[in-house]
Amino acid sequence: MSWIFQEQHDLFRRSLRSFVEREIAPHVDEWEEQEAIPRALWRRLGELGYLGVEYDPQYGGAGADFITTVVLYEELARCRAMGVPAAVASHTDMGSPHLAFSGSEEQKRRYLPAITSGEKVCAITISEPGGGSDVAAIQTRARRNGDFYTLEGSKTFITNGFYGDLYFTAVRTGEAEPPSRHKGISILMVERGTPGFKVAKKLKKMGWCCSDTAELFFEDCRVPVANLIGNENEGFAQIMRNFQRERLVMAVIPVAASAQALEEAIAYARQRSAFGQPIAKFQALRHSLAEMYTEVEAARHLTYYVSWLFNRGEASDREVAVAKLLTSEVANRVAYGALQIYGGYGYIRELPIERFYRDTRVLTIGAGTSEIMKEIIAKRLDL
Repeated sequence: MSWIFQEQHDLFRRSLRSFVEREIAPHVDEWEEQEAIPRALWRRLGELGYLGVEYDPQYGGAGADFITTVVLYEELARCRAMGVPAAVASHTDMGSPHLAFSGSEEQKRRYLPAITSGEKVCAITISEPGGGSDVAAIQTRARRNGDFYTLEGSKTFITNGFYGDLYFTAVRTGEAEPPSRHKGISILMVERGTPGFKVAKKLKKMGWCCSDTAELFFEDCRVPVANLIGNENEGFAQIMRNFQRERLVMAVIPVAASAQALEEAIAYARQRSAFGQPIAKFQALRHSLAEMYTEVEAARHLTYYVSWLFNRGEASDREVAVAKLLTSEVANRVAYGALQIYGGYGYIRELPIERFYRDTRVLTIGAGTSEIMKEIIAKRLDL
């Protein structure tokens, strides 16, 4: 794919792939059992410059482009546990971008170096028990009292929520009723240990097990006005802008994971025999693998194209929605088909395909459901 990747991207890929093979892949089974990514990995990722690759070097970033971010998640996804790239994405491409792109100079100088070094782990806290994709319906309220906001409410399904340090939290600071409700959202950075802020519990999930997910409560929680990210009541626009990045990252990850799962299914089909010959020789399985390969390649090329547009500042929400919709649905079809190739062995946790099958299911839900993606696309078609 020389048309999108340049020499610096290839060098970055080789270095990162070696790191993933040496320091991540051998440990993911343990992390999945522990339902946690060790702090040491965050610091190691920061030490090697893998956190905040697009951020300004003065804050510890690499000053790279979005194509470098594509490489980052393609290679992290090869570790065979999608919880790892999901956790990193929540840190570097969902939570901290609000600070990096909308924060004040003082805020960036104070917090970004700790974020890029892995000393502080970030989370984006939008979803609530009563809704997720409908951002304008947020109920968590922040009332200003002098130099502080007082928060009341709760959040759920928060990636990095249990072990995080900095929570970029969508709150209601203005009107709650249509048609102005989307104008009353702000982003506050809540730090772990803030009085009135409680990490309620770690949620046990079907997949992405090494990526911790939590419920959060705010009760008489006092957050300094200095922690307001951007302008008051302009958070909705910030969230919508960053959704583009979030959804595109969540298109890259399933394509890379699907490609690896397919490679392993093909290898298994070549060596597994039945009725006196490798099962890869049976037409039904050969055609199934060919169909999966075709879908993965189509999803990969579409994602590269939309990433190229995004890097140029030209990607529309329709194009991003198309990529997110296609890649998440393809990943689920590949998971089903690849596990079928393995037969009974695919159902056993000793093989990575079983985890891939569980990890893929949430892809059509997180970062905007497939149904929401279809609505975005339909609206842009004037339907």
